[in-house]
Amino acid sequence: MMNRGLSRVSQSLGWLPLLLLVVWSSAGSVRAETDAAELTPVAPTAPAAPVPPADPNKEYVVITGGVSLYEWEKFKAAPHDHWWANFVHQSKNRFDQLRQQYGPDARITWLVYKPAYLKRSAQEGRDLISMIESVRDAEHLNLIWFTKTADLIDYLNYGQDRNVVKIADLEYFGHSNKACFLFDYSCEIDSASKCWLHETELTQIKRRDFAHAAFVKSWGCHTGEEMSSYWHNATGTRMWGAIGRTDYSNDFQVVLSTPGGHWVD
Repeated sequence: MMNRGLSRVSQSLGWLPLLLLVVWSSAGSVRAETDAAELTPVAPTAPAAPVPPADPNKEYVVITGGVSLYEWEKFKAAPHDHWWANFVHQSKNRFDQLRQQYGPDARITWLVYKPAYLKRSAQEGRDLISMIESVRDAEHLNLIWFTKTADLIDYLNYGQDRNVVKIADLEYFGHSNKACFLFDYSCEIDSASKCWLHETELTQIKRRDFAHAAFVKSWGCHTGEEMSSYWHNATGTRMWGAIGRTDYSNDFQVVLSTPGGHWVD
């Protein structure tokens, strides 16, 4: 991912057994600090066609990772996450699309990595948690805060009766590299992560969680280069991922920023 056209890539050392992962740099947007109203724009669309009643046995899941802190990023030529809501904003755009597609009663669950936004709140000097909760209220979401990877996996496996309610859509907005989702990149440690979902941990997610032909996509950097294949082997579903970096600076959608980059599943 890129910062409004700025990029900095650091070499990944891959999986280490000591709670430390040095990673490829991941996305953020350079934009002016704004109020929560900045979270509202959606791309203009034609009037939506009537949608059928929501299927109560399908769940749509969005996972939102944390943003970095200035104390770690300030010395970089291209610092990440000038705007605290990089990933929250694009998640909200996706909620709007899901509502248009599946209707107001669709079961949408939002999993957000809370520690990063608590730390960023202290940096910003304002309550970002309440701003995130305002998105929950406006979009009528089931907001689940998580503080460790086990919380996330536990929700996917047991948050609903997975014999009845299946995940029909799962998408990730946040920092990543080719091997894992990085929930606290450059938040606890400079250019590194202490909380992640690694490709070798994907077998902990149960295959029964997903609906037939479920849509899964990582909007982070590089996940199509390796993690997508691990995801398919572990869960039986295909995950779309990027070859190259992604850029969150577009107000309406995440875009590929690496020349020749593309999406694969």
